[in-house]
Order: sequence, then structure tokens, then C-alpha cells
Amino acid sequence: MTSAKSAPQENSLQDKQQHPSSGGRHAAGEDPVKREQILEGAKRVFMRSNFDAASMNDITREAGVSKGTLYVYFENKEDLFEALIARERNRIVSSIKQSLNDIEPIEEALHDFAVTLVTSITSDYTIRAMRTVLGVIDRMPQLAQRFFTATPENGYTVLKAYLDQQVATGELSIDDTELAAKQFIELSMAGFFKGRLFGMCDAPPTDRIEKNVESAIRVFLAAYGRKSNGG
Repeated sequence: MTSAKSAPQENSLQDKQQHPSSGGRHAAGEDPVKREQILEGAKRVFMRSNFDAASMNDITREAGVSKGTLYVYFENKEDLFEALIARERNRIVSSIKQSLNDIEPIEEALHDFAVTLVTSITSDYTIRAMRTVLGVIDRMPQLAQRFFTATPENGYTVLKAYLDQQVATGELSIDDTELAAKQFIELSMAGFFKGRLFGMCDAPPTDRIEKNVESAIRVFLAAYGRKSNGG
């Protein structure tokens, strides 16, 4: 029977499992902390300047890394911007998925989902990102395509999955949950999105978002609640 490993040996083994490159260090381009450092620097640059005005030199200075390090992690400015969008989208999706708690009544789940989504979509960062994509769409259509299709999950797909569950349990009566998900999100953002996108208004305050969402829930459940199925 082999003897148990000593504590130092066990710690060394665990470190190698977590950091498989030699010496327990991350391989080039694989350090998540360094990657986040670069993304945060790029985010600040893109928030100050438009996409065309921002340069990789600006980003290296803001992130506090060398140009060599920057290019190890990201091929070009488009690659960096796409990574930023993916990170923000993943953050939003994670937040809205948590809000759709099956234990909560439908009204509360829809409320939490919509307030979280509308607040995120109408934020300065998200709106600026959308304007950036629109500004380069004619000469960089691939960037716009990746902006909308980079990940399989988004607000619509997350809500659709939740509505499918509620239909299956008889809580809602919906023939087309994909359409219903889009309708609810549009109702929740009514009067906000276009105004923000075209610079006609500031980010809506929480009380206005709450009012929109509460109205959206009333309309949505009037159309798709159980009573619409004769229950």
C-alpha cells in the first residue's frame, strides 16, 4: 500500500492541476486576471472614445501592460471589443437567469427579470456599445453579426425557457413562447430604448423602469395568464 502524500507534495500537485504550465504559472494568454486587467482598460478607453478613435496604444497605457502582452491576449481592436461585449452579455444573462426563480410567483419573477434587463440594456455602457456597432456596420458587418450572435443565450432565449416551463405546468397559456418573450421585453422597454440609442434621454431612473415593468406584467398576464385559457 502506498504511503499518503505529505502536505507540501499535495499542495504542489493541486497547484499543477490548476496551473498546468511549467512552474505553476499560466501559459501565455491564459491568465484570467491579466485578461480582465486588459478588458477593464479597454472598457475605459472605449467609454471615453468611439471605436475608430480608440487605439491599441491607448489600451496598453490604460491597462498598464506592454503591447506584446496585449497582442498575446487579443489579436486586434475588434477582437478586444467583441470580448468586452461577450463579457457584458454573459454578466447580464447570469443576472436575469437568477431572477427567474421558479419558487417565486410569476409576477415577481417577471418583475425581477424585466427590471434587471431594462436597467442593463439602457445603461451607458450597453448603449455606447450598440452605437459603436451601428457606426461601423457598413464596413464591418462581421462585427455586428458577432455582436448579436456571439452566444446562444440572451434575454429572449432565457425568458422563453422560463415561459416554456410555466406553460408546461399550466401557469400560462401561450401558443408561441418565442413571440411572447419578445413581446414582454418590448413592453418592458417601451419608450426607453430608442430614446437612449439616439441620445434623446438619459438612462431612465428606477421608478420609471418599475412603472413600465409593472404595466408590462399586467398586459402580459391579461393576454397569457391562466384565465385566458378559461381557467
